[in-house]
Amino acid sequence: MALRCGIVGLPNVGKSTLFNALSNAGAESANYPFCTIEPNVGIVTVQDERLDRLAQISDSVKVIPTSIEFVDIAGLVAGASKGEGLGNQFLSHIREVDAIVHVIRCFDDENITHVAGSVDPQRDVGIIDTELLLKDVETMEKRIEKGGKAVKTGDKKAKEELAFYERLNEHLNEGKPARSFSVRSDEEVWYRSLFLLTSKPLLYAANVSETDLAEGNSYVESLRELAEQENTEVILVSAEMEAQLIELDEEEREEFMADLGVTETGLSRLVKAAYKLLGLITFFTTGPKESRAWTIKRGYKAPQAAGTIHTDFERGFIRAETIKYNDFNRLGSEVAVKEAGLMRSEGKEYVMEDGDVVLFRFNV
Repeated sequence: MALRCGIVGLPNVGKSTLFNALSNAGAESANYPFCTIEPNVGIVTVQDERLDRLAQISDSVKVIPTSIEFVDIAGLVAGASKGEGLGNQFLSHIREVDAIVHVIRCFDDENITHVAGSVDPQRDVGIIDTELLLKDVETMEKRIEKGGKAVKTGDKKAKEELAFYERLNEHLNEGKPARSFSVRSDEEVWYRSLFLLTSKPLLYAANVSETDLAEGNSYVESLRELAEQENTEVILVSAEMEAQLIELDEEEREEFMADLGVTETGLSRLVKAAYKLLGLITFFTTGPKESRAWTIKRGYKAPQAAGTIHTDFERGFIRAETIKYNDFNRLGSEVAVKEAGLMRSEGKEYVMEDGDVVLFRFNV
């Protein structure tokens, strides 16, 4: 499931440093495998302690984690919606991602010039939000013009569609992103056809100095106030510290993090938050040959989940023999789980849950 998160931000906020830390971590550490598809696209694994435990229980030869694609999108400046800077490149790349990680500068450093002259997280968010909104309004105006022509032909459905576009355009012109717009089920097809930039789910990565990584600072608090209004999340990262961590061995890395009062790297938190933001869950398959994590959308039924392994599994689906991870972990073997009566046989209507350990039965 090739789902992409775009890393965006103003120039000199640490966006590319963060992306490069992900890249180098893949080269140096098994915890963050990373492969380059293009100069600005990489695949990063989602760390999951549950997969390691299942592999241990099953004595698996291979362990295959799940992953997310990250895209380092060209830096944005005011006026991007009109083509300023690399605006056109930025906006076209944003259309191609499923979610946005907005990197915000939350540190002072007189040696690193801020494009706007000072550090102000809410202002910086506003610059990018405004450019995306302006581009979406432009999209809506074109669609409304086209819809108006269809209405003149007497098409009754076109009238309803145009009313929807006008309502959405009014919402955008109030400075509100498309993601906060209420869409009825019968309007979904119109909404999805627009590919609006502000419809993408969003989280903020507050780039702080390493000394502020544990508690944050006043800049982070300002960003959190904004994030709360938008019902989104703020993840603290220190791009420079992440770049240092990948140069250390495991013991040195743990000592360094302990000195800073953190137990998990910012990269790990960011990857997990992005996974959650995309509305994804993980199910597992495990055995002596292989333990593997599989990515599916929340709400998938058992046959759809089976189809992520192989389309034949979905076509010939019979049932899913399912164990909850906590039961598997607690009892320590599939045999013990069966003896305890905790393996369930689920049919086609079963909605998969995060952490399910599954064996699919199917007809070839």
